[in-house]
Amino acid sequence: MKIGIVGLGLIGGSLAKAIKKNTDHSCFALDIDRAAIAGAVAQEAIDGELTTDTLHTCDIVMVCLHPAQTIRFILDNKANFKKGGIVIDSCGVKTSIVEAVEAPLKEEGVVFIGCHPMAGREFSGFAYSVDNLFERASFIMTPSDDTAAKTVREISQLAYEIGFAKVVTSTTEEHDRIIAFTSQLAHVVSSAYVKSPSLLKQAGFSAGSFKDLTRVAKLNENMWTELFLMNKQPLVDELDCIIARLTEYRDAINAGDADGLRELLKAGRELKELSNNQQ
Repeated sequence: MKIGIVGLGLIGGSLAKAIKKNTDHSCFALDIDRAAIAGAVAQEAIDGELTTDTLHTCDIVMVCLHPAQTIRFILDNKANFKKGGIVIDSCGVKTSIVEAVEAPLKEEGVVFIGCHPMAGREFSGFAYSVDNLFERASFIMTPSDDTAAKTVREISQLAYEIGFAKVVTSTTEEHDRIIAFTSQLAHVVSSAYVKSPSLLKQAGFSAGSFKDLTRVAKLNENMWTELFLMNKQPLVDELDCIIARLTEYRDAINAGDADGLRELLKAGRELKELSNNQQ
């Protein structure tokens, strides 16, 4: 099978490397960054370069761009994909992407499935891509009601071949609602946390908890702005929830309410233990 990758950043580059390492499929890539293409060829992460004119030669095309870029690229090239072929994306928001591109591609005889590889690093670009990024990671798919079961099986099988540990099927709405909590909220909290005046005084006073909470504050603000605004309501709902919970902790501490604080902490511990048992 011939696979095309559009965008050789961290995700696209890591997918290419994992495909070449773990499968027998051929892999070609398109990127405006000539250095990324040259690096991928030199590292044998791809079999060659892809152009918009040769997209139709690929059985599956993985579009690994920022959300707005993903929509624009797919719509601009909707007639260039292989008839009967499959196009997937890798964006961290699904409803906006699927609503924008699924119908136009269907009119061209091309199947689109929204996908989200649940892996990443606090670095971006092909230089930081690795062939084992997706080990122990989940691969989320959001097929529509009329997506053929055969197509879902094909993409699911490919995900396992690449090295993903688990494939999850979801609706776009469920994906965006849960991702607002598991991913997007964490990035907002981390970004807000590092804005304390104490940040530049932490040297020698910080350990694992500080590193864990601040890691994802190192983000690509352009991409995450798009993701947050494309998933506005679910993310606002989660922000309202955490603000309410933080207010409870602040009020208990401010009032010297040891019993109330202890109950808040106990409830948090028990919820964490419960979630661990469900994983």
